[in-house]
Amino acid sequence: METVLENTLPVETRGGAETSVAKPKWLKVKLPIGQKYTELRGLVDKYSLNTICTSGSCPNMGECWGEGTATFMILGNVCTRSCGFCGVKTGRPETVDWDEPEKVARSIKIMNIKHAVITSVDRDDLKDGGSIIWIETVKAIRRMNPNTTLETLIPDFQGIERNIDRIVEANPEVVSHNVETVRRLTREVRIQAKYDRSLEVLRYLKEKGINRTKSGIMLGLGEQEEEVYQTMRDLREANVDIVTIGQYLQPSKKHLPVKEFITPEQFAKYEQFGLELGFRHVESGPLVRSSYKAQKHIL
Repeated sequence: METVLENTLPVETRGGAETSVAKPKWLKVKLPIGQKYTELRGLVDKYSLNTICTSGSCPNMGECWGEGTATFMILGNVCTRSCGFCGVKTGRPETVDWDEPEKVARSIKIMNIKHAVITSVDRDDLKDGGSIIWIETVKAIRRMNPNTTLETLIPDFQGIERNIDRIVEANPEVVSHNVETVRRLTREVRIQAKYDRSLEVLRYLKEKGINRTKSGIMLGLGEQEEEVYQTMRDLREANVDIVTIGQYLQPSKKHLPVKEFITPEQFAKYEQFGLELGFRHVESGPLVRSSYKAQKHIL
């Protein structure tokens, strides 16, 4: 799922003590402004709309909203997994809200969203992994917003094909699933997830006819440069079309510490390498998140 980590100061460990670390200058962002942002912010507040843009304090919110893009999270706000990087609450999720597809579709209509990104928590407590709500949400959005294009940023559904097939049936313009980190760090960073299972999900989606597949990587968790290159090779071998690469920021002291701040110059190197590998789009930069510039990824 999408990382909700945007507005917190990282912490590093020195001699067993945690110390606040100032963000480098390239991680500082201006407050979102503009008429379109102001209008949408007013609608979100007036109708109590639930976007991950606002709940995650995304640094790109103003830019994305200005281009008519927003991200919505379904299936509640409690995840069954306990990834070391993610700020979403872990525990026993609430009962599925079967009215949620209509609520999300209505929010998109009220906000007049041109391109919507839908993501969710992991719901390993459900036999279908939440995939039925997923397909009903896509259907509701298309029924109420026929001109809105869609990206679904999905969990791995434990690799169960019948659940993934529901996403294939819904056939959104882009289907995304994040590997999040390099192979060596997956067990520490994602705990219940598996690197190769994520690659298989992405490969399966493409084999089943999804037009655009996409994945994302966070940097600064202790990965080596060559490991990032290898992860990008692995994604291309799985026929992934689009990759996003951004800086990990620590959501709280309980989460994994930031090991390194990656420079803009290094992000540029990764972007160039990805384009040379044959990715259709590469978004690589300190403030890049999974849905950054999502509207152009349908092209």
